Amino acid sequence: MNKEDFLSIRDYSTDELMELLTLARAVKADPSKYGKRLEGKALALLFEKPSLRTRVSFDVGIHQLGGFSVPLSQGEVSLGQRESVSDVAKNLERMVQGIMIRTFRHSIVEEMAASAGIPVINGLTDFSHPCQALADYMTILEAKGRLKGIKIAYIGDGNNVSHSLIYGAVGLGARLAVATPEGYGPNAEVLKWAKENAGTTGCKLDILHDPVAAAADADVLYTDVWASMGLESQAAERKKVFRAYQINDALVSHAKPDYVFMHCLPAHRGEEVSDSVIDSGNSIVFQQSENRLHAQKAILLALMG
Repeated sequence: MNKEDFLSIRDYSTDELMELLTLARAVKADPSKYGKRLEGKALALLFEKPSLRTRVSFDVGIHQLGGFSVPLSQGEVSLGQRESVSDVAKNLERMVQGIMIRTFRHSIVEEMAASAGIPVINGLTDFSHPCQALADYMTILEAKGRLKGIKIAYIGDGNNVSHSLIYGAVGLGARLAVATPEGYGPNAEVLKWAKENAGTTGCKLDILHDPVAAAADADVLYTDVWASMGLESQAAERKKVFRAYQINDALVSHAKPDYVFMHCLPAHRGEEVSDSVIDSGNSIVFQQSENRLHAQKAILLALMG
């Protein structure tokens, strides 16, 4: 695999995605084997959005590979205000060997990558969350033994997580049903690209408004919060609109008996998912969370190794 950055799942071929997933599983199986691969290398961690899983998994990950992190908060950097994105990138490329950035506008990540002569990793934008999707497909592969033909039902908001899951489904040949309320579906350009490319891998993509139809015979049920970071002012209205899209005992009865439940976390219990589902034996949300560490170590090895 010869990639300079990790900005979007869409940028990776089927073989490249499988190579990353294979490496992630190898790292998880024998972490000691990779303990010195990035010895002495520094990873800058830029956070314009708060984080638990992204912060801990990248921080621990780079250390476990022999390198070290330089965490930078919004107040320390203030991208585009205190200093331009390009200038920050050109400063960092002379001091560290990689940049992970978690921010709002996707264009910030793209500008950072265009300006920096070192690898840039998209830790999340309003448009996409590729690190999450890579960990998600790793988790599904562990749980179900395959990705091709597996039916994943994503039920909720057509947000950044849904976009990266769509790109991943196309790249890996999975079957994905996305159910959202009208007006809250995935980005039109994402869907256009997906429909143009799905046939090349055998991906089947269904965009629906009926959560029951999406959940029918699903191997995987997946949801996310109804109001992502930055949309808090819409939370009350969204609770009304999305009420019928909660993953609860009634909805999971339409999935396969051995379905698994996934959520990128943090979860708003009692909103997008009931306690009875997220705490059930079908839930693999913490395995999914752990796999952020292993998937991102694979990304770091591929880009910085």
